[in-house]
Amino acid sequence: MSDNQSAVAPAVVRLPRYTRAEQDEILGAGDDPFGVAAAGLTWLPKEDHFAVRQGGRLVAHAGLLRLPVAIGDAGTEVVGVGGVAVAPGLRGRGLARLVVAAALDHARTMGPRHALLFCRPSLVPLYRRLGWHPLDQDVRVEQPGDRLVTMPLRTMVTPLRDDAHWPAEPVRLFSLPM
Repeated sequence: MSDNQSAVAPAVVRLPRYTRAEQDEILGAGDDPFGVAAAGLTWLPKEDHFAVRQGGRLVAHAGLLRLPVAIGDAGTEVVGVGGVAVAPGLRGRGLARLVVAAALDHARTMGPRHALLFCRPSLVPLYRRLGWHPLDQDVRVEQPGDRLVTMPLRTMVTPLRDDAHWPAEPVRLFSLPM
């Protein structure tokens, strides 16, 4: 076993909050840690946080937030997943799968039938492997100044219930994106 591996499998813990300092602990300090600044969007903070620590250091995170949405003419809610982060030197070891799975386990207790996330196109294959499906239709999201914009990132969805079906209808998020 190498020095970088632990004999104990990493465990996911709930965090009472998730600060910029904790995000920097995972991703390092920088103006655009998620690579989405070019989209020019304002994002909502998440309310529920799931993380992995190794050697006392925070190395992975996923956050959740319940949000109102319209799919076609039908109003409903989704659980937004965001702030998914894995320390650069530890990617490819299943930590994203671990924190996202823990977050989705909790999301299934929150009521909505689907979880939604936004990601860079390069991350679509990762989320597909985790059971997410890209939406083909545009998603409109709110932004400051009463602006409604089309989400420039890829929108992906996953069911939180066995019988959940996402209709092929236009989507509007009645909030800032998560």
